[in-house]
Amino acid sequence: MLIPHDTRIALDTVVDLMNTAPESDPPPDGTGDGLADIPALYAFAERHHISGVGTLGEKDLAAVRDVRDRFAEVFAAPDPRTAADLVNRLVAAAGTTPQLTDHDGYDWHVHYFAPDASIADHLAADCGMALAFIIVAGEQERLRRCEAPDCGHAFVDLSRNRSRRYCSSRTCGNRLHVAAYRARRKEAAG
Repeated sequence: MLIPHDTRIALDTVVDLMNTAPESDPPPDGTGDGLADIPALYAFAERHHISGVGTLGEKDLAAVRDVRDRFAEVFAAPDPRTAADLVNRLVAAAGTTPQLTDHDGYDWHVHYFAPDASIADHLAADCGMALAFIIVAGEQERLRRCEAPDCGHAFVDLSRNRSRRYCSSRTCGNRLHVAAYRARRKEAAG
């Protein structure tokens, strides 16, 4: 599957944003949330080269967390029609204004967010359109959650045969393979 550079970057951003969410029942103080405060939101924007964010506040943080939750709904959608409806609503609410641009040394690509858009609308528009690309290509099943019992991180399976099961073969995949190996050895020793 051929994915344009800017779409790949947006998909990586979606995954990273989703993986900032606390796993379950976050404490009231926000610990466990990768977007626990405004400095974390600035760090996320910097890490993903999100330009023009301006001054961020609590309203921006809440809006980005809401977008994060909407992306999680797309990943959990049971079928392409449901996923498409979720993406359509997300992108429409962001007030998309597609524009061709070639900034910061990148070749021509499309920005879907309106000029001076909030960080939440920027993410909803650009990343929502990247998810739309996956759905249009008939590849929704590539939007996955890690199968490791104690993980659940989001990832986009870009393997040729759609066989990736873990967010990282180095951590989750390797840990489960080692545990299975040790269980087999223990059973054989018996």
